[in-house]
Amino acid sequence: MIRYQSHSSATLSGKEIGLLYEGTRVHSRAYTDSTVYEIEMERIFSRGWLYIGHTSEVATPGDFRVRKMGRQPVIMIRGRDDAVRVFMNRCRHRGAAVCEVESGNTKFLRCWYHGWIYDTVGKLVEVTQREAYGPEFNQDAMGLTPATRVEIYRGFVFASLATTGPTLREHLGNAAAMIDLMVEASPIGELAVDAGAHKTVYRGNWKLVGMDGYHPNFVHASVIAAWQRKQDSGMGATHRDDPFDDKAASRTRDLGNGHAMLDLTAQRLAHYEVYTKFLRSVPGGPEYMEAMQKRYGEERAKLLIALAGDPHVGVFPNMQLINNQIRIMNPVAPDETEVIMFPVRLGGVSDAMNAVRIRQHESFYGPAGAGSPDDAEIFERAQRGMMAQVDGWIDLSRGLNREEREPDGSIVGRITDEVPQRGQFKRWREMVSAD
Repeated sequence: MIRYQSHSSATLSGKEIGLLYEGTRVHSRAYTDSTVYEIEMERIFSRGWLYIGHTSEVATPGDFRVRKMGRQPVIMIRGRDDAVRVFMNRCRHRGAAVCEVESGNTKFLRCWYHGWIYDTVGKLVEVTQREAYGPEFNQDAMGLTPATRVEIYRGFVFASLATTGPTLREHLGNAAAMIDLMVEASPIGELAVDAGAHKTVYRGNWKLVGMDGYHPNFVHASVIAAWQRKQDSGMGATHRDDPFDDKAASRTRDLGNGHAMLDLTAQRLAHYEVYTKFLRSVPGGPEYMEAMQKRYGEERAKLLIALAGDPHVGVFPNMQLINNQIRIMNPVAPDETEVIMFPVRLGGVSDAMNAVRIRQHESFYGPAGAGSPDDAEIFERAQRGMMAQVDGWIDLSRGLNREEREPDGSIVGRITDEVPQRGQFKRWREMVSAD
């Protein structure tokens, strides 16, 4: 892979790094500097809450998934006691990874280096040639190392390596209600993250992946035009007018704690009748609408059906819920990021409805989709440009003069305003500056 040379400022402290963001602009070194990246790994991706996975991915005892917490390799596993845990993917003997496959089901995790064996609750159950360690060796104290804190919100598993700090619910704040919007798109309140996943790696910084309503009409112009030509389709119904035009009812929202969203609620509700006409044509669609109204009531059901499980939210620092997917961003280097996309099936709906959701996901976000390759390309162009060291400041002031604060503390702007970027960097500055 071609690598862009990173800037280096080894003498910068965390507080000095925080000064790279000034409220309406950020210096490109926040994206390119290797010292900045090291501080991010320590203070954001170790201390903060990170999304690990969904409980439906490990539905049966022994099911596991291998994930990352920044640079830390971890295993999410459902134990024989039915509890979901997160462990370091590291043998307590010589430090080798105990799991080399991304997913599966097992009764034991065996280190290939020297054959130590752990069970699904992390206990070290066998040490090869145990007698060589003598009677003082405490095998019970040598189980897999758990993530310091693990909490679950509505099936979403988060972990932190910090011993203290805000609870998960405190961290999520206003973003918790956005997770609810995805979960409650199901008439039984259940999601199934079991339709596979695909990855993309782009040569750019992890912070380039954000909630940005300014770019679609430029980066994705061709596919938006295609949607507008097919106005009777599910996607076309929501693009009869341009949701990414400042004249639209769409909004940007800074939800606090670095979380942000593109709020398409009013725009989607305006096209509810057209969208539900399409939905009724899908086998199981009418039954779905009836079940939603029965569970959530007419007003809430209308909102949930209109959004179709798409809160379009970024949960700082590593998760996004966009359209029919959960997305994880894994930083690899200052100029390299892995993005994993998991299409989501809804519990309690017809196979035909879920098939439509998966096909819609594939058409835009899949490996041959119309959208994700555009995003990866523009991120790489941005990273290349930010290597220019003359006047390295990046402007983030769009819409500052017209943003508003709502009673819940969130900041709202028009759909192309850089409200999400300012919110993200405000939290970024707080975390990198903390001792």
